[in-house]
Amino acid sequence: MRHTGPVTAEAATQRMSYADYAELERQGLGKHEYLRGEVVAMTDGTLEHARLASQLAYLLGRELAGGSCRVFSSDLRVRIEATDLDTYPDLSVVCGDPQTAAADDHALLNPTLVIEVLSKSTEGYDRGQKASHYRRIPALKGYLLVSQQTRQLELQTRRDDGSWTLLEAGPGEQLCIEALGVTLDVDEVYQGSLGPQV
Repeated sequence: MRHTGPVTAEAATQRMSYADYAELERQGLGKHEYLRGEVVAMTDGTLEHARLASQLAYLLGRELAGGSCRVFSSDLRVRIEATDLDTYPDLSVVCGDPQTAAADDHALLNPTLVIEVLSKSTEGYDRGQKASHYRRIPALKGYLLVSQQTRQLELQTRRDDGSWTLLEAGPGEQLCIEALGVTLDVDEVYQGSLGPQV
């Protein structure tokens, strides 16, 4: 049966084919995450969440200007074919030419870096299952988690042997993202902070 309407709050989770999901997203009726046929409506973020994502987009865009890497907002959907998940990271960085899914040319396959701004309602998922999904992207070199509660950046980095390491940076420190050849200043990321939010 073809899904013809938006996923509503009353039915926050529905099942549908990937083709129907891709069509739903093209209609622009909100954002939804897809996992093996299950579709879940995504919620909006806080003011600080939006501010942090915007600040990071600005800082990364400034550092990457003129190179082969580009920063994309949360409007870009990422597909992890190995686990059949489509989701919208808060930010994505692609180095080189973007590659899209054969079944949906709106779904990116090859981010170099994905960024999630943590919130109380999603932190467990972002650190756990979602991180596991992201690490299955062959092109991914890093996964950056950004706290809203404290001035803290955490970068999971893929080594040449395929293993992952964790780098952390707090107030007064810098975080080097080797895959992009850039360094983020933690205090600059949190400059103008609205304070801890849910």
